[in-house]
Formats: sequence, structure tokens, C-alpha cells
Amino acid sequence: MLELQQVFARFAGSYLESHPVHAEGIKAAKAIVHCRTAALGGHVDHCDSCDGVKVSYNSCRNRNCPKCGNLKKEQWILDRTAELLPVPYFHAVFTVPHQLNPLFLANPSLMYAILCKAASATLVKLALDPKYLGAQIGVTMVLHTWGQNLSFHPHVHCIVPGGGLSLDGGTFVRSRKKFFIPVKVLSKVFRGKLLALVKQACFKQELKFVGSSLSFAEEESFQALLDTLYTLDWVVYCKKPFKSPFHVVKYLSRYTHKTAIYNNRLKGMDEAAVTFMYRDYKDQGKVKPLTLDAMEFIRRFMQHVLPSGFQRIRYYGILSNCNRKTKLHKCLRLTHRTIRPKVKLTARELIMKLTGKDISKCSCGGYWCRALSLAPSTG
Repeated sequence: MLELQQVFARFAGSYLESHPVHAEGIKAAKAIVHCRTAALGGHVDHCDSCDGVKVSYNSCRNRNCPKCGNLKKEQWILDRTAELLPVPYFHAVFTVPHQLNPLFLANPSLMYAILCKAASATLVKLALDPKYLGAQIGVTMVLHTWGQNLSFHPHVHCIVPGGGLSLDGGTFVRSRKKFFIPVKVLSKVFRGKLLALVKQACFKQELKFVGSSLSFAEEESFQALLDTLYTLDWVVYCKKPFKSPFHVVKYLSRYTHKTAIYNNRLKGMDEAAVTFMYRDYKDQGKVKPLTLDAMEFIRRFMQHVLPSGFQRIRYYGILSNCNRKTKLHKCLRLTHRTIRPKVKLTARELIMKLTGKDISKCSCGGYWCRALSLAPSTG
């Protein structure tokens, strides 16, 4: 099976030599190429029952690598499962018009933070309104920047419990079975909050106008952009409630530690192009092949490498770090849920949970023992 590592090993060097790439992109490219190779070092194990020898190379642990992340995802599922409330959960998605893409590409850290802040503030503010719920809710949010064809498409996935802590903090307020905030209301409030934050950033001279956003550097053109955006209907949609609270975590885990493309979607590569499968939502969701010039494929992938330190998964309201041990625990008690301590599993235990295989045991029934550590190769 073709892997992203093979694509990057063949084409990333040429791309980095001929295109400007930010430091985090260069780091990601090198990590993907070197993942689980001698370049990152490793160790040699021998079996205590037979003469078996096993060489294991280290993973890169880069969040853009499709080989890494599964263990973190499984631990995340365990952590979030301990926090589930016995209520319906809703999946809301906030997207931004493509006219804003140049500002996102020129100011990734700032604009992604604005997107997350606007979406979370919209949900939290409207939920506090007695007309909709009248309660303090929690929001788990995951940032995504890609479409199925690797195009640039910033949006956030939000999981929201159907209920929250009353304004006086004494009771738990449950929502109706349907999502408690109309989508049209969400869209208008979200649009207003995000554009207000963009204007504020511009006023504070925090926005950079470079590349494709350079045309908005003049005050008149920037204002014209905002005027156009205010006239558009922004896309916010909400999916049906999940079957059970546990399904929430399993579903969202598809997004939390995901990379722009996985190896199972890669279908072919030649001396100049890469072919992968994508789902065409404009054609009834049909799965189709797409062939891109190798340089264009890597360019699209690089657009989705987030700035260093940027948190893709965020928590708000009663789920935020400052409220988790107080307001969330109060909600759990009010809904008669047992507050369970989080369970931290070792890498061996997580792999056992994922695959059913005990990596500490040899096929003969013996156990692997560390014999030698391998230093990273400099060749």
C-alpha cells in the first residue's frame, strides 16, 4: 500500500528547495520522511525464550504524520468518556466563507484563534439565553482546515451536550430533543462575532497582509471585504443527536487526531503526480479518484500544517480546564452520574486495546527484553 511517507520521500525535498515553507512545515516534512526509520533511532529486543531478535525504530510523533496519533486518540477517548453526561449530544459545524481564506493563510495563528473564539462564544452566549436553554453549557471543539480534495477549508466541529448548569448553579437544565438553538440564529451571531474580532485585530494592527491577502491592505478594500461578508449567509449546520453519549466520543475521535490525508486514501504515484480518493459532496458524496501534480499535492498538504503550539482541540464552558473539576463535576452529581477517575494506560496497554496484541510477547510465548538502544542515524 502506498504511504504518505513514500510520497514525501520522493517529492518533499524538491518542493522545499523550490517553495517557501514555514518552519513547522519543514519540521513536519522531515518527520514524515524519517518516521520509524533508522534516522530517529530505536532499539533492539531479544526474546527470553528463543533466539528471536526484533528491531524497532522510533516514531516521529508529529501530529501531521498519518502513522502517529492513534495511541493519543485512544487515551483521549478514555479521558472524555469519564466526563460524559446522560443527555443527548449534538454535533454543530461552523464554516467561514472562502473570501476569508487569504486572511487565514496570511495569519494562521490569529485567524484560527478568532474562528474558535467566535464559534464558542456564539454557542455559550445563546445557550445562556432563557429563550433557548438558560444554562451554562460545555463545548468540545476541533479545528479542521481541509476539504476532501485537500483544498483549504477552515471550519470547526463542536460537540455540545443537550443541557447544562442553571444560571444559579443549583440545577441541571435539560434541552429539548432537537437542538436548542436555531441554526439561522447561530449563523447570524457567529458571523457578527467573527467579523467583529477581525475588525478589532485590524484596528490593533495584528493582521498581516501578505500574499493573496495583500489586496485587502488598503482600508477601502478591507471594508469592502467586510461589507460583502456581512451580506452572505454563513454555513452553520447541526447533525442529529447521537444514539448514546459514548457514540459522541467515538465519533469525535475521528476528527481529534486526524491528519489532512491518510495512507488508505492514497492510490498511486508516478514520477510527477499523486492519485488519491476523495468524496465529492457536490455529486451525492460519490468517491472519486483525483490526480494532482506532486508539487501541488504537497502544497495543499502543507496548507494544513498548523502553527507550532496551536491547540486543535479546545474546551469551553463547563468543560474548560478551569471549570472541569467544579461545574462539570456538579453537573455529573446533579444527573446522578458517578464521577470516575481518569485511567492512564501505558503504550503497551493502549496497543493491546487497539489491536488485541501484546507487544511485550514474542510469537513463541516468551517476552521481549531490551538488548540495545540505537542512536539516530546521521547518514
